[in-house]
Amino acid sequence: MTKNTPAGTGLASPGPSAPRRVRADAQRNIVSLLEAAKAVFATSGVDAPAKDIADLAGLGVGTLYRHFPQRSDLVKAVLEREIEACAAAGPTLAAANEPGAALEKWLRRLTEFVATKRGFAAALHSGDPAFDALPGYFMERLGPALAALLEAAIANGEIRAGISARDLLYAVANLCMPVADQGADYSQRMVALLVDGLRYRADANG
Repeated sequence: MTKNTPAGTGLASPGPSAPRRVRADAQRNIVSLLEAAKAVFATSGVDAPAKDIADLAGLGVGTLYRHFPQRSDLVKAVLEREIEACAAAGPTLAAANEPGAALEKWLRRLTEFVATKRGFAAALHSGDPAFDALPGYFMERLGPALAALLEAAIANGEIRAGISARDLLYAVANLCMPVADQGADYSQRMVALLVDGLRYRADANG
């Protein structure tokens, strides 16, 4: 990277004929790094060596730090990307499934997202100001996605009334807290029990 890199871009100034190609390459690198970080964080936690992430992405450590100068930048970017993907899955599942099944599959996806991010909870409560907005972002993006699925399942008589999307998000998050000697499959089993409870006496609206 040259010393004349524009502040905040993380990229050397391109020649006049190549800006589009450089931006596309940079975007591909970012996507590769985020995918690699997601995989490494799931197995080794958010404090995994930067080299492990860069190697999995097929890039150099310098490229990783150019795009994500601080570890918190990378953790935040991975979380935001996963939140967006989870939110986007709601309408897709709703279009392909009955309301109750769509809700269950979305909650299973949410559980996979939350339960497999080793060390994220500790990072979010570390006091690092980089993470201050993430809890609100989580609720803002996932709350409406879940509310649409939940309301459809209630209206279809498959899920009992009396629970809000916010309640359900908090319930899943609590069920995904790490348990000694248990993996992510434990959280999936607990959330499955929660879904069964939502179905109980659905015809009587709870």
